[in-house]
Amino acid sequence: MGEQVGIVWDERLAEYDFGPGHPLAPIRVQLAMRLAADFGLLDSTRAHIITPVEPVSDELLLSVHEQAYVDAVIRASSDPHFYDQARGLGTEDDPVFTGMHQASARVAGATLAAVRAVHTGEFGHAVNLAGGLHHALPGAAEGFCVYNDIGVAIAWLLDQGVERVAYVDVDVHHGDGVQAMFWNDPRVLTISIHESPATLFPGTGWPSEVGGPDALGTAANVALPAGTGDQGWLRALHSVVPDLLQAFAPTVLITQHGVDTHFEDPLAHLLVSVDGQRMAFEALHRWGHRYADGQWVALGGGGYEWVDVVPRAWTHLIAEALGTPIPPESEVPQAFHDYVLEALGRQAPGRMTDGRQPWPRPLEQGFDPADPVDAAILATREAVFPHHGLQAEPDLWF
Repeated sequence: MGEQVGIVWDERLAEYDFGPGHPLAPIRVQLAMRLAADFGLLDSTRAHIITPVEPVSDELLLSVHEQAYVDAVIRASSDPHFYDQARGLGTEDDPVFTGMHQASARVAGATLAAVRAVHTGEFGHAVNLAGGLHHALPGAAEGFCVYNDIGVAIAWLLDQGVERVAYVDVDVHHGDGVQAMFWNDPRVLTISIHESPATLFPGTGWPSEVGGPDALGTAANVALPAGTGDQGWLRALHSVVPDLLQAFAPTVLITQHGVDTHFEDPLAHLLVSVDGQRMAFEALHRWGHRYADGQWVALGGGGYEWVDVVPRAWTHLIAEALGTPIPPESEVPQAFHDYVLEALGRQAPGRMTDGRQPWPRPLEQGFDPADPVDAAILATREAVFPHHGLQAEPDLWF
């Protein structure tokens, strides 16, 4: 796994900023890029910074968004008092800000740059930590997401003639916008592993959501109970994703790595550690090679513990993409400590681990339908696997 890796970054991506007090602050990505730099990752002979990043055209936005919605975002960009509840603009989640259209289109441009670099063969993998705005719907902003950079990039790939794109979303929230955009397109497989919609926004992502009539089985949703930790989360990932990827045989794998699954995240209720997240990154990297001929694009997403979680997790993601994983016991560099203390008045975490050693217990070692996590896994497998000719139920039950 010694590929050349494109890492997309442009300081102007920080202009995607809903203002003071908003959870999706650009400092999250800036700190992650700084920590990656302090570890020397950006100086690797395999790392290639893709910059500058330009906004995508309105034409590309319209490949997945409605004209009236794009027009509304453009109007909101110059009117701080603009409010359109039906379009999700001016709300608490998505307050308008000056330059919103250009800033949001630039985030889409960053993800498109990552996808284009992999599709053309310039790099084997690409990473865009500023991307992953998976909630934006065709006609509305939602959940801190104005334009759906993932949807734009997938639509672009399909326009280039790519036959099959797989999208795997491990954010704590359901990847509803991407699912909606390709609901009835058999060329796109969307897999989302998230906290149950019974307890978390956006209230979608049930196992019964399996795709439109022309694309049954191309949407897969694992709705995990609140309180699920490393073992259950990794078990769900390994019990659903590789089987579907093997059956679907994607040309390109795009993954969204929101790290709001962490036990310190203030907006959700899963109990995953940085160590569990790091193991998921490694698995998705490996599956990108096994099932998509190494064409892998990794994106950021949610994650609202700005200092303790996001920088460490996403630095592990960049290191994994480069094929040079950081040992979990590694100390966080002093330069990063100094910067965080000066910029935020906080102490940075000491090491790149939470001290956990999780592992994904395979179904072959036993399956308990009375266990809430196993029941969630089985519900997804029963809903989706038959559409791919796969066996839903495991051979061994407790």
